[in-house]
This record gives sequence, structure tokens and C-alpha cells, in this order.
Amino acid sequence: MRLLLVEDDDLLRSSLQDSLNQAGFAVDATGSAVTAEQLGLQEDYRLIVLDIGLPDGDGLQLLARWRDAGRNLPILLLTARDRWQDKVNGLKAGADDYLTKPFHPEELLARLQALLRRSEGRSHTQIQAGNYLLDEERQRVRTPDGQWHPLTGTEFRLLRCLMSRPNRLHPKEALLEQLYNLDAEPTLNTIETYIRRLRLLIGRDAIKTQRGQGYVFSADD
Repeated sequence: MRLLLVEDDDLLRSSLQDSLNQAGFAVDATGSAVTAEQLGLQEDYRLIVLDIGLPDGDGLQLLARWRDAGRNLPILLLTARDRWQDKVNGLKAGADDYLTKPFHPEELLARLQALLRRSEGRSHTQIQAGNYLLDEERQRVRTPDGQWHPLTGTEFRLLRCLMSRPNRLHPKEALLEQLYNLDAEPTLNTIETYIRRLRLLIGRDAIKTQRGQGYVFSADD
């Protein structure tokens, strides 16, 4: 659920970061093309939102360099340019979607969620693993007894990571990378704390521990 937001307008960047955080993303935000290029190559992001017009570089050239370096994650372009040729150029450069300013944050969020679903091979807004159902829009989970349970932002991000790849090992270090942005300073104990909270909420058998390695969400019926 980690996302890189590249936008040089301070007010817009701050507003979008707040909206995306509330939607369950862990957001790293910058207004610099130089910083964005380094982060895009070094960090394990699931999505990138990229403004084309940056003060220290061209967004399309940055996009092309990421693609040349093998970064195949979904990238959505933001721009004030509304000519059809600009959109074509952006898509040809390797963008997955294109949003023209001004826009409503809800539209951006809907487009990002669609890109994320597509990258995971899904077409709906709910993730099912065995008899558990995760509702992304309302950030809640349905347990096998049919009860819905609301989740905090961190609980939602952690459970989403686990349920999106059930019956597979999730190392603690990899979970930390997806749950928090670069400004946070969590520890492996933080993951253990949230795992305990989720087990109390959905049942101990749903999340199994592989000692010294990580956690597995069991999708067995």
C-alpha cells in the first residue's frame, strides 16, 4: 500500500497526502524530480502519482527513466495540460492513467484503486481469502461468522497486505516497508503488536506465524 506522490504545489501535495493517508495508503511525498527519481528506484512502491510539470525536471522524462530501469508498477500522471496530444505523449511514455487538473480527490482515489486492482488481477473492490472478506472502500473485514469489523488505518493496510496474497509468507521487514512511509520510525515489534490486535479481531487461526520468518494469512475454508 505504499505510494509515491510527486507534486510541486505544496498545498495540493499536502491535501492529496492527507486524502491518500485516509484511504489507507502509506504516502511518501516530494516536489522534486531528483528526489522522486531516487525514491522510485530505491523504494518498494505499489503506485506512483507523478506531476508532469516539476521545477527541476520533466515528468515525462522521469517516467521514461523509471520504465527503462525496469520499474513496472502503475503510474498515474497529473498535469494542467489538457490537449489530447499531451495525453497521448504521456501514455506513450509509459503512464497507466492520466488525470487533468483541476480534479476532485475522489476521482484520483478511484483511479488509483482501479490501477491497483488491475495490477493484482482483480476487478472488484473487495478482497476474499477463504471465508474472510475485506472491504477496501469502508476499510472493514467480514469474518466467517458473517460479522463486519471496522479497521484502523494501520490494521487495514496490514490485513490488506496479508489477504491480497494468502497462503504465502510475508516477512516482517517487507510488511514494514508497505505499512509506513519514510517519515515513520516503526520497529519489528510494531508489526507484532498489530498482528496481535488483528488476531483478537478476526481469530488467531487466520494469521499463522512462521517463527523467525514472518506471517501467513490462511485462506483455508
